[in-house]
Amino acid sequence: MADQKDKVIDRLENLHKNLDTGLTRDRYFEMQEQMGVPPRSEDVPPDWEDFPDIVVDAVNTFNQLGDRAYPDIGYIGKDYTNLPLFLDLYGISDTEFFIHILTWLDSRAIKKSQERLKREHDKLKRTNTRGKHN
Repeated sequence: MADQKDKVIDRLENLHKNLDTGLTRDRYFEMQEQMGVPPRSEDVPPDWEDFPDIVVDAVNTFNQLGDRAYPDIGYIGKDYTNLPLFLDLYGISDTEFFIHILTWLDSRAIKKSQERLKREHDKLKRTNTRGKHN
């Protein structure tokens, strides 16, 4: 069972990477058709209907939880105050896996926020450095 859960998380990660790059299932099929190459089932990007309900419920919950963010620090994670309400609402019995999905989503969002802040900081630093040389 743990192996199946790990595969679900791996597919969820694959889905998010593809969403970040704009590679959807439809886009994959278009590309294969344009190249005249038959699609390979193992290469088809995952889509939401490929996931069990608990994943969809966790993603919906994640999107509805409040964000904790500070101006100089950025996003630091979700506010889990209302989590018990969502567990009850969706009738979640495997709370451990549900929370694992939420924490995976949260850590990914924190990482992306930190990367975005670093890029903005580096851009400001380069701009300020160029201005001093003129």
